[in-house]
Amino acid sequence: MAVKKYKPTSPARRFYSTNKPLITKSKPEKSLAFSKKRSGGRNNLGRITTRHRGGGHRKKIRIVDFKRNKDSIPAIVKAIEYDPNRNALLALLAYKDGEKRYIIAPDGLRIGDTIVSGDNAPIKIGNCLSLANIPLGVEIHCIELTPKKGAQLVRGAGLSCQILAKEGKHAHIKMPSGELRLIDLRCRATVGKVSNFLYSSLSIGKAGRKRHMGIRPHVRGVAMNPVDHPMGGGEGRSHGGRQPASPWGWLTKGKKTRKTHKPSDRFILKRRK
Repeated sequence: MAVKKYKPTSPARRFYSTNKPLITKSKPEKSLAFSKKRSGGRNNLGRITTRHRGGGHRKKIRIVDFKRNKDSIPAIVKAIEYDPNRNALLALLAYKDGEKRYIIAPDGLRIGDTIVSGDNAPIKIGNCLSLANIPLGVEIHCIELTPKKGAQLVRGAGLSCQILAKEGKHAHIKMPSGELRLIDLRCRATVGKVSNFLYSSLSIGKAGRKRHMGIRPHVRGVAMNPVDHPMGGGEGRSHGGRQPASPWGWLTKGKKTRKTHKPSDRFILKRRK
């Protein structure tokens, strides 16, 4: 797997790059996929509530098993697949009892590998077990925040984190952002790091590629007239002359949007900033 760059045969190709991860199956498992309904940024009244959305390629949603609750039943990796709804790859598992499920594929997982979940599982890439049974320093991903709720943290391409310490009922986890957080030892995590780590190295390269993703053109406020945007107008090229704002005057950079006191704040030992 490597990033492929192209000769600049056109302005669009000059900065275009792709990566060809190890994908072994092009179409999703029928029993685990259904069509994704698109809104085009409109609400139930047909009015645009989120700008610059619409078009794009049709997608199917894959049902991903984030709970990994089939304990002590071994599963064989049947395929590594692309998922248009996330930047990580998916692994199709076939359990010994005949059931098939998708999981987020860890880096290094290959077809034919056998993985298992449960507290008695060995420390091996793809195995899922509680934090209490994972040694310090091992790379992990797909971590639960609440026991038996399913993985919520560290699910993006190339991400992983580590257990720094265990104290009482909690593990000290260093997140990819640098945040140090307490997580219940009963919560589960998967061993290894998430696949497709070269995703962050890609360059979109052309506007058409954004249209394939369903993202429509975005016009800068300073390029508009004052009747259309608070930052519009001015003689010659201007730089806005005020704090960056939306067309309705809402501040868009630097304004705090996070709640000041969330219940989960007490589990953060060290902020990412």
